[in-house]
Amino acid sequence: MVAVINTGSSVRSIFIYNENKVQAHKAELIGEGNYPADASELSRGFRLKLLLKQLELNANVKRGSVHISLNFDPSENSLSKEKLMEIANAYMQKIGFGSQPYLVYQHHDAGHPHIHIVTVKVKPDGKRIDMQNIGRNQSESARREIEKSFDLVPAQGRKKETIINIKPIKNIVVEYGAAETKKAIAGVLNAVVPHYKYTTVGELNAVLNLYNVTAVQGGKDSRMFLHKGMAYQILNDKKQPIGVPIKASSFYFKPTLKNLEILFTANKSARNAHLKRIKNAVDLAFTHSRIKCLSDLDKILMHDAIKAVERRNEKGILYGVTYVDHKTKCVFNGSSLGKPYAASGIEERCGLKRFNSSAAAVRKIDGYSIENKTQHPSFSTGSELQKIFDSVLQPEFAADYISKEFKRKNKRRRKGQNGY
Repeated sequence: MVAVINTGSSVRSIFIYNENKVQAHKAELIGEGNYPADASELSRGFRLKLLLKQLELNANVKRGSVHISLNFDPSENSLSKEKLMEIANAYMQKIGFGSQPYLVYQHHDAGHPHIHIVTVKVKPDGKRIDMQNIGRNQSESARREIEKSFDLVPAQGRKKETIINIKPIKNIVVEYGAAETKKAIAGVLNAVVPHYKYTTVGELNAVLNLYNVTAVQGGKDSRMFLHKGMAYQILNDKKQPIGVPIKASSFYFKPTLKNLEILFTANKSARNAHLKRIKNAVDLAFTHSRIKCLSDLDKILMHDAIKAVERRNEKGILYGVTYVDHKTKCVFNGSSLGKPYAASGIEERCGLKRFNSSAAAVRKIDGYSIENKTQHPSFSTGSELQKIFDSVLQPEFAADYISKEFKRKNKRRRKGQNGY
């Protein structure tokens, strides 16, 4: 089981999001906690009003809404509504929300079973529930205990599985015109933003683009860019933006640049443990296979659930590579892994171009400087280097060089001889 906790400033937006899913037959309200009657017997307006009334008990709490999703392994799609409610109640009790009013929705619009819980962090006495590090501490502890109690597939420690040709889940890949734009984009953002570990907007887009969605910041001189604005837009089959961009602030979980930058900082350290996995996968691919281009490498890496995303300019020239690890949910620009994993390094390893260094390697033998341009290991061999040294040590080559000290001695000697 994987638990994801989000907070926000509008419980109304979270409530409407889930209720709209119910109306669209993509979710159903399966239960509640600490309401005066079964949720199904209460009107939609009453269910929301109870949450709003409790928030009003503490006007100082600006981000009082809490939206939790509990995600289960695809093999656990037979969990009953009763069992899901038992899990939800146990989880809320263990993280300190057992006395809070909450609503539980079961969603049916993803490739794995999951439930959403809507609640608030203001207690009935008006005090605020401290959520500092709740995900790392209370939630993690609750997850492990619930996995054991309900015999669920653990989120960690599972046996490694061979994932072949892993691709984005088809039913959340956005197709322009097939669904209401904002809902379609929100579904992708909900699946990507809180789950993947990225440190730049570019790395985030490497994942979003797989689902035909892109984050837009505007040109460097635009008002949006200067004011750190953010919008999201659908991409067509050619990965070109289409339709009207939607402001990040209009989505209930607020995937704005300001909030993303908080994630960037946290993700930098969180993804480090998985850095070697990608580097090893790339190195093994070149060791065991004949790779002629980046697409060859991508096909091999996909067997290990890693997608190599190309970044090309308008002329089709490759200028960057981003690695998306679907297994660890980590995203790395090739340059952050080191030159051999960046675009130029991959092309060198594929034999598509040679490495030319601006700095020449200078070697000195008996005072003579030999300038030799550094080459890629595949083009420089020990025998070629030996030939350079042999040529320097040849008698005819050595005769061309006379040290300054030897010239001065000869000059004095000739001058002295002429003086006698």
